[in-house]
Amino acid sequence: MELNSVKEPGGSAMRSGTNTGTDVLVVGAGPTGLVLAIDLARRGVRTLLVEQADRLFPGSRGKGVQPRTQEVLDDLGVLPRVRASASLYPRMLAWEGTERRHEWDMMQRSEPTEQVPYADVLLIPQSRTQELLHERLVELGGGVRFGAALTGFRRSADGVEAELSTGETVRASYLVAADGGRSTVRKALGIGMTGETVDPRPMLVADVRLSAEALVDRANWHIWPEAPGGGVALCPLPGADHFQLIAGFEDEAALVDTSAEAVRGLVAERTPLAAADVVEVLWASDFRARAAMADRFRDGRVFLAGDAAHVHSPAGGQGLNTSVQDAYNLGWKLGQVLRHGAPAALLDSYEAERLPVAADVLGISTRIHRASASGENTRRGEEVQQLGLGYRDSALAVETRTGLAEDALRAGDRAPDGPYGQERLFDVFRGPHFTLLAVGTEPPALGAPTVRTARLDAYEPYGPGLFLVRPDGYVGWAGESADGLADYLAAVGAAPVPAAAGA
Repeated sequence: MELNSVKEPGGSAMRSGTNTGTDVLVVGAGPTGLVLAIDLARRGVRTLLVEQADRLFPGSRGKGVQPRTQEVLDDLGVLPRVRASASLYPRMLAWEGTERRHEWDMMQRSEPTEQVPYADVLLIPQSRTQELLHERLVELGGGVRFGAALTGFRRSADGVEAELSTGETVRASYLVAADGGRSTVRKALGIGMTGETVDPRPMLVADVRLSAEALVDRANWHIWPEAPGGGVALCPLPGADHFQLIAGFEDEAALVDTSAEAVRGLVAERTPLAAADVVEVLWASDFRARAAMADRFRDGRVFLAGDAAHVHSPAGGQGLNTSVQDAYNLGWKLGQVLRHGAPAALLDSYEAERLPVAADVLGISTRIHRASASGENTRRGEEVQQLGLGYRDSALAVETRTGLAEDALRAGDRAPDGPYGQERLFDVFRGPHFTLLAVGTEPPALGAPTVRTARLDAYEPYGPGLFLVRPDGYVGWAGESADGLADYLAAVGAAPVPAAAGA
């Protein structure tokens, strides 16, 4: 076995202790790790989710939930709770000192349609999103092992043996690193990060509680773009009297003080608010905007997901959303291999599908950040909603129809929602199964327990034919007839069960 040592506070590599066996060891209980653990739990995959901290992340950092991510959360059974805790983004309000100047919408406002039921970006603190994901995981019988850091691991052809700071030894079939941009697993594997500094100037982000007498209200996202020392913004967070404070620094060499006293002083120096208006500083951190991507997302039985695989500028709200969809892509594939006998080669498609998406999204985040830094009031539109992202170039996108119109739905595309009797197509898709949707034709009798069939007389967004919708909501296979469908199902571990002898 190959030894990989990681350095963690209070831990040393490969200490002996209690032995635990699991199918998947997930390192890091952020949005990525929690979503993956939820998806695996509903598939009956034994999962151990470990987190070196003693609690969930406490701040608002990744506060935007894009429409495509809302569809993921719908499938996982958590969206109603997220929507109840969220709000739409408020209009931006630019100030000059104590004078209000002008308002604008940073986020494009959209109306829901039959195909896109969740059209607007939601505003919800990352800490609240994680609380709701954790709640859902517990409902499914899972949980988080807090205060357990990974201190070392060995890899072999048939599994991973990991050591935790608790002294516990964990043997797993696969290890997933969801341990953030400074991923200790990625570093231990020697996988490089290729990227660039988007903006060399430091920034401060903090969650603050303001007094009722403070000048700002909760109807707008308040910004002082010309504040001395760097622009300042205060965004009201839903569900409480908290605001997210973001402050830039013009001096690249500035040392950012994240103490409560310093945060209060910064607000008083750069805005008309007094230091006393900041009643409480709940959380604070500093960062420099960077865009980087791991050179690969897999090394044998170890996978990188979320910020461990790619780090973004916060502009455009892409980091958390791309991370959630990494987990959503990987979860069903691990489930098919571990529970339904799919060929292990299915897991090769994780990197093949997600790496190009991450590269595209990094470009979007960087472009929006630099445009905003130059003073442009850039509105975030369809390009940040991630509804148009797909996998047409994937080996798992098999299109057997011919003569399609240029704008036709194809294998690899997101499967649109639509009416289905008294329900919606998303109601039919919801769950860990595949769905064979027959439009204007009869579905074949498959006898495959992990494939649900559905039929529509006609629905223009799909057109006539057979559409196999993957568990993550993308069309995997499409055809005018069922020719070739059985081979595809076998490749993804969803083949029909052979009839018993004499039946």
